[in-house]
Order: sequence, then C-alpha cells, then structure tokens
Amino acid sequence: MKERLQAIKDQALAQINSSDTLEKLNEIRVNILGKKGELTSVLKSLKDVAPEDRPAVGQLVNDARAAIEEVLDAKKKEYEAKLREAKLKAETIDVTLPAKKPMLGHRHPNTIALEEVERIFVGMGYEVIEGPEVEYDYYNFEALNIPANHPAKDEQDTFYINSNIVLRTQTSSVQVHEMEKGKLPIRMIAPGRVYRSDEVDATHSPSFHQIEGLVIDKNVTFADLKGTLAEFVKELFGSETKVKFRPHHFPFTEPSAEMDVSCFKCGGSGCRFCKGSGWIEILGCGMVHPNVLKMSGIDPEEYTGFAFGVGLERIALLKYEIDDMRLLYENDTRFLKQF
Repeated sequence: MKERLQAIKDQALAQINSSDTLEKLNEIRVNILGKKGELTSVLKSLKDVAPEDRPAVGQLVNDARAAIEEVLDAKKKEYEAKLREAKLKAETIDVTLPAKKPMLGHRHPNTIALEEVERIFVGMGYEVIEGPEVEYDYYNFEALNIPANHPAKDEQDTFYINSNIVLRTQTSSVQVHEMEKGKLPIRMIAPGRVYRSDEVDATHSPSFHQIEGLVIDKNVTFADLKGTLAEFVKELFGSETKVKFRPHHFPFTEPSAEMDVSCFKCGGSGCRFCKGSGWIEILGCGMVHPNVLKMSGIDPEEYTGFAFGVGLERIALLKYEIDDMRLLYENDTRFLKQF
C-alpha cells in the first residue's frame, strides 16, 4: 500500500510539473483527487486493510493528498500570476488618447418651433395656458358652438372615452375654460397635443399638436386680428412675409378666414415649395362667435374677440423644409441631429 501511494504521489507531481495550462492542472486534480480519482480509490480500499493498520495507512494517504494539493496550489498561483500579467499588458490604457465625448441630447424640432412661437406671443403680452388632453364633450364641442348634430363632429372623428368624455380634438377647449373664469381681458395662446382619427401619412397623424390663440377685450376688431397675425408671421418667417385672408367657415368664429403667407422660399414668385402659387396656407382664424361668448358668460354687446389656430407640426415642416410629418416621430437620430 505504501509503495502504491508513493507511486501515485510521484506520478501526480511529475504531471503537475510538466503541465503548462490551468486546464491541464484541473484534469490532474480530478484524476488524482476527484471522486473517482486514484487517491480516492485508495481511501475506499481501507476497508480491506487490517483494522490495526488502518490508522497508519490513512495517515499515509492524507500526507500524499496534502503534498499533491500543496504543489497543485503553488502551480495554479504561478499560472494565474502569468495570466494576470499577460492580461494587464494586453489591456494597457493609453492615457494620452482623447476621451470619448458623451452624446448630449438636444431639443426636438417641434420644441424649437413651439418655443419660438411662445417667445413671439409672450413678447406681444400673451399668456401661455395649458389644459387637459382628456376633455368633456361640452368643452370640446358644445361650448364652441358645435352642438350634438353638427357636421363638424363627423369631420373630426373623435376618440370617445364615453358619451361625455373625449380626447380633445383642438386646444380651443382650453380657451373656454379660461373664458369661464371671467377674468377679462384675455390674451392667451394654448399649445398642446390633440387627437383625431386620421390615417397616418406625410401630412396627417392621429396625434399631433396645435397652438390656439384667443383675445377678448372691448372694441376688438378684425383689423386687430390681421395686424397681430401679420406681425407673428413676420417674426417667424422673415420681415418680408406678406399675409392673405380667404373667407372660410368655422362654427366658433364669425366671420372666419384661412390665412396664407407669401412663400418665404421664393418670395412669392412661385416654386416647388409653394406648388407654384407663391402662397402657403398656414392657419385658420376669425372673430369669436357671439354664441361662444354667451355660453362662457361674456356679454357679446360689451366684449368682442378674435381666435386663431395653427398646427405646430405644420410650422416645423414649413420652417425647416421637411416634406414628411412622420420624420418628426420616427426617432431617427440621423434626422434629429440636423437640428
């Protein structure tokens, strides 16, 4: 038994010293000291040794195990140190190289356009007012002179939560809330997200943004509306921009109009951008309908006002010459980095 143990020990030490990788060391450990290893099989055979000789044989087995494990551990530490040194050499950091610059976000084209519009109107003395996107049908339609059987309801294909609650189709509802407060005069714009059941294409989306404006005061006329909007578009598109008003119909204004601006690309001479007409449609406007004033508790004999509404995406598309509204919402950094 002693000779066998010595042979196992000598063989194990020779294999350990001749090994050149951690994988081979692990194979030796398993072959000698594992559950089915040679030294373990010797321990299992102690039952065949005479009882009086078992302590001595057991001690020899433990001594052999200790000697093998000591050499194994020393060899393992040697290899690990060499691997660590090689890894450190391979992963040397050149501190003289320039650092990687972090990617910083920036404002979205819609946000840039909105902030510019807000700056212009705040400069004219307007307030920026926000309101709920989930709105009562009354504020979204009826208080704006659009009763239950009005065709305008069909045109907007509203998203209804129930028969009385809708996702607002226009931020004009914010104007009604403000008028009901009774704090006159009013000079406000109401930017925000609105919802309509439109098919997604280059110029339409079921979710988009509007900026509605409202002025209520004594002796307000259409001339005030025209002067205000003319000044607005000159600030937005350039001092040479001209305006043109075309008769239109909106239930909440009377008279109503669509406003065009002279093409800021060609100066009105006609180009691809304005489709050869020299004019670009930009917003709807008009004098606040007397019924709307009455329903909000304002005397139309004493107060008059004007209102207007423009799509924020339309301003961004025109100002930055973007030909597809979907680009604003696809989060393609190649597109957004341009702004």
